[in-house]
Formats: sequence, structure tokens, C-alpha cells
Amino acid sequence: MPAPIRLRELIRTIRTARTQAEEREMIQKECAAIRSSFREEDNTYRCRNVAKLLYMHMLGYPAHFGQLECLKLIASQKFTDKRIGYLGAMLLLDERQDVHLLMTNCIKNDLNHSTQYVQGLALCTLGCMGSSEMCRDLAGEVEKLLKTSNSYLRKKAALCAVHVIRKVPELMEMFLPATKNLLSEKNHGVLHTSVVLLTEMCERSPDMLSHFRKNEKLVPQLVRILKNLIMSGYSPEHDVSGISDPFLQVRILRLLRILGKGDDDSSEAMNDILAQVATNTETSKNVGNAILYETVLTIMDIKSESGLRVLAINILGRFLLNNDKNIRYVALTSLLKTVQTDHNAVQRHRSTIVDCLKDLDVSIKRRAMELSFALVNGNNIRGMMKELLYFLDSCDPDFKADCASGIFLAAEKYAPSKRWHIDTIMRVLTTAGSYVRDDSVPNLIQLITNSVEMHAYTVQRLYKALLDDISQQPLVQVASWCIGEYGDLLVSGQCEEEEPIQVSEDEVLDVLEGLLVSNLSTPVTRGYSLTAIMKLSTRFSSLNRIKKVVSIYGSSIDVELQQRAVEYNALFKKYDHMRSALLERMPIMEKTATNGPAEIVQTNGETDSTILDTKHLPNITQPASQANDLLDLLGGNDVVPVIQTTVPTKPASAGGELLDLLGDLSLTGGPTPTPAPSVPMSQPPFLLDGLTSQPLFNDIAAVIPPMTAYNKNGLKIEFTFERSNPNPNIAVITIHATNSTEAEMTEFVFQAAVPKTFQLQLLSPSSNVVPALNQGSVTQVIRVLNPQKQQLRMRIKLTYTHKGSPVQDLAEVNNFPPQSWQ
Repeated sequence: MPAPIRLRELIRTIRTARTQAEEREMIQKECAAIRSSFREEDNTYRCRNVAKLLYMHMLGYPAHFGQLECLKLIASQKFTDKRIGYLGAMLLLDERQDVHLLMTNCIKNDLNHSTQYVQGLALCTLGCMGSSEMCRDLAGEVEKLLKTSNSYLRKKAALCAVHVIRKVPELMEMFLPATKNLLSEKNHGVLHTSVVLLTEMCERSPDMLSHFRKNEKLVPQLVRILKNLIMSGYSPEHDVSGISDPFLQVRILRLLRILGKGDDDSSEAMNDILAQVATNTETSKNVGNAILYETVLTIMDIKSESGLRVLAINILGRFLLNNDKNIRYVALTSLLKTVQTDHNAVQRHRSTIVDCLKDLDVSIKRRAMELSFALVNGNNIRGMMKELLYFLDSCDPDFKADCASGIFLAAEKYAPSKRWHIDTIMRVLTTAGSYVRDDSVPNLIQLITNSVEMHAYTVQRLYKALLDDISQQPLVQVASWCIGEYGDLLVSGQCEEEEPIQVSEDEVLDVLEGLLVSNLSTPVTRGYSLTAIMKLSTRFSSLNRIKKVVSIYGSSIDVELQQRAVEYNALFKKYDHMRSALLERMPIMEKTATNGPAEIVQTNGETDSTILDTKHLPNITQPASQANDLLDLLGGNDVVPVIQTTVPTKPASAGGELLDLLGDLSLTGGPTPTPAPSVPMSQPPFLLDGLTSQPLFNDIAAVIPPMTAYNKNGLKIEFTFERSNPNPNIAVITIHATNSTEAEMTEFVFQAAVPKTFQLQLLSPSSNVVPALNQGSVTQVIRVLNPQKQQLRMRIKLTYTHKGSPVQDLAEVNNFPPQSWQ
């Protein structure tokens, strides 16, 4: 068989390929030749073939068929074969493949070899891809080599020990005796790897960290080595840009940071050397900046003196003036971490930080913006807000949302006056209104409402802003709300803070009507505008014009706008005597959250889901009856659907769940009855129905005696009665469900139906769990309308789970007290 081509020739041939397909063809041809050579057990060229295979592996082609050949090369006595074999093992093998266990014995033999270079190859391989099993088997040999006098082997053994500790942490104590003399070595390679080993041990074991702090006195040794590095003269072997072995210095500083964190004695021992490094390191080259950066991190992490911390922050301040963008970014990130603990020291570099807002690099801009907000306090709020508002005007859209949010929070926390606060928020809404948070509108409305003396000034400023620009929807919404609330102040010209403007009622209404028809207005904005026009009906004299506008939108295709208009029309007609009271000015609102949305339940008709207080809503898990879940309780077609006031928590099944409580209906066969018509109703037919100054229930409620409607299997249902004052035909029944058994009843659902001549409405239950042993009760309110004063009849259905078993029962209630229906 002819001799295979050399590696250099293969590389030259592959580089001549003009297409990927041509390269792939060359690789496949060579792989076939290599496979043939492997099958023939050709020992002469095995090393050359494996070397070519490794090159193909580096190009991304499969080379797994050479794994066993690597093991054969490792077992060879020739150094050149071992070198390629170990290199192949590190590239082609890992601990997920069982083949690597076959080389454990070869590595063990080579670790005891008489040639240091063979031992070095074995240490490198074990430190690169040794599994936990291999590390356990060979840790003893590594520990012996760690104690040898040969510096070449000691540095490799130290790195191998790091890998062993990562794989098998419980072997850490084995290497503890060998670490005692490592730092006394003068060879920088051994020192470097020793510091890496000590760092790994301290990070992985608190006991080791405590041992090195107290027993080994590690800090003084590291301080001595670092001092020698700083004070030593020029050494061509270790010099990098005029600095002696910066890599070793960085490693020592990291280890000092671990040793000094949370320890007073260790921190005090290293304060002087850290100050020397910070003052003596040259900053003209990047190497010096790397050492200074590690020094700063160490100073900030340990319990250092205040003067030393100021020195560290000044170093970061100098970094901000560097032309290198990476150094500036690192400085801003580090200052952001330290600003909470050393606020005053960072404040000295405020002007430099603000200048970074003008940087062209977006990552530097973002870090500078975050740091600028962190520096804002009561003393510099005006100056910092001026710079940040200027930045908001000119920054990219990606920054506007975060910047606007930060300005809102800072202004809320440190505002020197309410006028300044309102002006700042309005400036943000004018500049970046489309990017602000959802809660900015209700927050600003609350701020304006609570600033009673600023009402005239605010409504005038907002009116002017509306005349200039109506594209910023949050600004338009706030302006509409304020004009609706304080339109009379705008027209009367009572502003004292600035020169009042002369505005007529028709001009104000023209602006609001323009918002209703503008293509820029969102549905929410139109709702604000229509409500504002309605509120002006009690503040302006143009009542006929307002009525006309409101009536027009009673047929709007926007359902929300249409509902508002219909209800406002009803206010003019049916409830005109209550209109002035309903539309009076909002009282001062209380705000409980500091930096969150206010707990505003309703703002003159403007209810916002983002500001509703949901903490006090009951936890309702009862599945409400759907329209197709109606109960045919009394037979025939005289069944009244139950109107639920809660949103159903589970969807109706596809075929419907018509329940015939009398048992006459089979759900599996026979004709299916037609479901009752859907009556979706989440509120009374009109929002203002029932508004009255009288109490809801009258005083004769106590005359109607209670009754027991159901008492079976430990479950007792009692009815108590009240009569509704606004409508005496409505009987209000409160059910009280109690449980006398030893186990609670879960998933409790009460359902009821009445004849067609009645109307029944089930309100939400207090819970869906009936406590055991009568330790509590579930209550639920039923409202029954009985216009014909007929005797009340009801069929109820109870479903619940008791001791893991579902229970379902039906009952008929006919013995209602006469006072409840007469």
C-alpha cells in the first residue's frame, strides 16, 4: 500500500477546493484511505493518519472512528505517538463515552514515567477530560506530582488538581498538605497555577476558606508576592507593556477579594498593598487598566477603609474619560453597583456620567441613564431632571419608555414643589407620551386632583398643549379629564401662576368634539372626551349643545362609547335631578402605593383596570351557571333562567348541560330539550337603577322568620329573608350553609330555579368550602322578583365533594313564610 500523504499536503489540497462540495469530496476520499489503513493495523503511519483526522475534526467533519487509534498511540512507547494520541483523546473523547475509561491505566503509567514531558502529557489530558471515576483513581498520583521539586510538573499538577476538585469536591482535603509550600516557589508559572488552585478551594469550601485565613496565614503571603511584583525591576521574561506579570497580579487580587470578603482582619492586612497597587499602576496601557479594575473590585468587596473606597471610585471616574468604549462601559457598570453604598463619592463624578448620555454607543448610553437615575436626590433633582429631559428629547425610541418611567419615579420621590412636579410630568407626556407606562395617566390625574391650588394653572397648561398636539394619547386623556373637571376655571380665567387666557365655552367644546372625531384618538381617549363633555353640562351653560353631542354617540359603532352615551342620555332624561350631584368634582384621592398605581376605584366614570384595587375581591371558585346550564326544576316550560352576577369560571360543555332536577329527562337518549335563551347579565340593566338615598333593606326585615330549607347528610341550608326597599316586590333571601360532619365539604355549589312567573338572581357565594363541625358557614344571596305576589316555590340542587367523593342532591322548598311573598 502506498504511503499516505502528509498533513501539510492534505491541508494544501483542501485549501485549493473552490466549493464546499469539492472540499467534502476530498475529505471523504481521505477518510476512506485512513479507514483502510486502520483496518490493516498499519503502525507505521498511524500517527500521521490520526493527525490528519484531527485536522478534519477541527473543520467540522466526523472523526469518531479514530478514537481507538488514539488509545493505541497513547500505549506506544514513542513520545511523538503519545503526543498525537493524547491530543486526539482530548479532542475526540469525553466522559460521556465509555471508551475514555480504557485509557485510565495508560495515564496512570505515564504519570509515573521517568520523562517529565510524558508526565506532562498525562497531566494535561487528565486535567482536560478526566471523568469523576478517572479523577478518583488518579488523584493520588496527581498529589505526589504536586509535591515534586520539578516546577514544570508542579504547575501542570496544580491545574490538574483544580479539575479533580471540580469533579470530586470531597477529594479537596487530599491536596491541602501540598498547598503549604506552593506559594514559596519562585517560578511564576507555579505561583500562577497555585493561586488558581487556592482560589478554587476557597470558593468551593467555607471550611477551607476559614482554614487559609487563620491557620495558613495566606493573606500575608499573597501580599508579599504582590508587593514583590510591584517593586521588582524590569524582567523581560514576565514583562507585559512595562508591568511585571499582570496575569499573576490579577489572579492574586481575585484571591484576596475572596479572603477579605466579610473578614475584618484579612481586609486590614491587605489595605496597604491595595492602595499601593491603585497608585503605582500605569494607566496608559490596557494591561494597567485591567489590574486597576480588579483592584477596584477587591476594594469594593472587602471591608476596606473609606479613603480607599473613595480612591477606587476615583479610578472608575478616570475610566470614564478613557477613549476605549469597553473601559467606559466597565466603569459605568461598576459605579452602578457601588452607588448605593458610596453615594457621595460617586456624586463627585456626576458631570462626567451625564456627559456619557451623549455617547454614540447605545450600551454606554443605557448604563449612563441607569446610573444618572441612581444619582438623583433631593439636592440635585432640578439639574438632573433638566439633563434627563434633554436626553429624552433626543434619545432613540428604545430608551424613551425606560427614561420616561425613571423620570416619573424620581419626580414623585424628590419633587421640590407640586407645580414643578406637574410641569415635569407634562413635559414627559408632551415629549414621549406614547412610550409612558399604563399607570401614568391615573397617577397624574391623582396628582392634579390633590393639588387644589394648581387646578386653574394645570387646566390652562393642558388646554394649550391640546391646541398644539393631539397625537400623544396619554396627554390628551389627562387634558380631557382636567377640562371636564375644571372647565369652569379655564373659562373664567382665574389662573394666578401665569397670564390667564381668554377661552369661551364653545371653544372648549370644539376642542373636545374634535377629539371625538379625530383619527388620532383611541377608543379610550374618545371615552375620556365624551365623559368630559358630559361633566361640563354642570359647569357650562351650553346644555343643548352638550345634549346633542351625547345623543349622537348613542348609536356609535364603538360599544363602550355607545353605552356611555346611552347612560348619559338617561341622566338628562330620567335622572336629571341627580345629574349635578353625580357629576360634581372629584374629592382628594388617597394613594397607598409609593411608586405604584393609585388605588382609584372610579374616576367620574373612567374606570381603569390597571388601577383597580383587587386585594379585597372575594376568591370565587364556584362555577357559575351558563345560559345552557339552566335547571328545569319544576317541569314543563315555565322555568325562569338563573341570572348569575359572576363571570363563569369554566366554559360550558359542547353539548350543553341541561339538568332536569325532576329526573324526567335522559341526557343519553330521546329528544334533547331546547336550551333556554342566553341571558348574559353582569350588572343591572342600567347602571343608575337603584340609586337612591334610602337604605337598601327596610326595618321590617326582622319580622320575616327564618326557615330550614335542607338538612341532610350533615349539610344544613337555612334561609333568612329581607325585603328590598326600592322595590317591595323583590325578596332578598340569604342562604347559610353549615356542615356538622368531621370533614369539610369542598367544591360546594348551590343552584336554584323558580316558576316562570318569578325572576331569580343568584349573587356570588362567600366561599366554595363549607367548614367542618359547624365552625363556619357559606353565605349566598338570592334575589327573587315576585310582581304577582304568588306563593313562592323553589327547587334547589346541591353539589359538593365530601371525603373525596362527589355528592349531588335535589330538594323542593314549598314552605316559605307568607311574609316572604305577600
